[in-house]
Amino acid sequence: MTTSTGSRRHLEKFAWLSIAAALATIVLKTGAWWITDSVGLLADAAESIVNLVAAVAALIALRVAGRVADDDHHFGHSKAEYFSAAIEGAMIFVAAGFIIWQAVGRLLDPRPIDQVGLGLAISVLASIINGAVAFVLIRAGRRHRSITLRADGQHLLTDVWTSVGVVVGVGLVVITGIEVLDPLVALLVGGNILLTGWRLINESGTGLMDAALTPEENADLADTVAARCTDEVTVHGLRTRVAGHVSFAEFHVLVPGAWSVRRAHDVVEDIEEAIAEQHPDLRVTVHLEPREDPRAYDDYGGYEIPIEPLPDPDVPSGKETP
Repeated sequence: MTTSTGSRRHLEKFAWLSIAAALATIVLKTGAWWITDSVGLLADAAESIVNLVAAVAALIALRVAGRVADDDHHFGHSKAEYFSAAIEGAMIFVAAGFIIWQAVGRLLDPRPIDQVGLGLAISVLASIINGAVAFVLIRAGRRHRSITLRADGQHLLTDVWTSVGVVVGVGLVVITGIEVLDPLVALLVGGNILLTGWRLINESGTGLMDAALTPEENADLADTVAARCTDEVTVHGLRTRVAGHVSFAEFHVLVPGAWSVRRAHDVVEDIEEAIAEQHPDLRVTVHLEPREDPRAYDDYGGYEIPIEPLPDPDVPSGKETP
């Protein structure tokens, strides 16, 4: 699916949806905590406040990532999405820390819970809102290759699981009369949220380090390129990297040195067109080389994605096809 700058801009509507959901759930969950005085519901409300901050960060990141390349950013601004994911992860850590702090305090000083039925009903309604919005965000994030939307959706899912845990904990308190179950469940929820935050921060860090495409995507790209190889045209030095919703690839095309520039260029254009059809969000850089020159096999260096077949009958003796 082609993702132009204009179409990237329309993704902002999903961030606005997340902001609206955060505002609605803040009101609902704060009301549920006020009614019941449950530390679990307080933790739930605190995470919704963090959701709002994260949703605003996501909106800003999407706007920045949607900007076109300029004099200072020749490859665009797509990596801005990784900063948003890192902020989301950090906000999740903050929420988890607050939840755990409140839970430990309530463990040391257990208190009864009031008006449980109404409080849980409000919490369940807020969870339904978050669950629906999370599904929309994650689906849109996968479709448009947006780590920002996926991170925001995952963040909302942690809120849903928080609410589920809180409902279970408060329900157990009502059934058993054991008041410490409320803060114990809050502690478990806090630990689960910490794990989610770590995953988001790790993913954003991997993206900022120019991680390659997935093995499956690399294999598919290699197959597309290999399909255009012939006895005269070979390819090596294929490498990829991901920058948010945009991916980059580079490789070397080797052709007979006696070919005209036009003929060699036509071959490169054919390969690039084939890649564009199969990988519309991939930006390709191609280096053209004469296959008879031994230096053509020594100048790409580093890691490359294997491409088969690579017939090179004209390679001078002593040189093997990479």
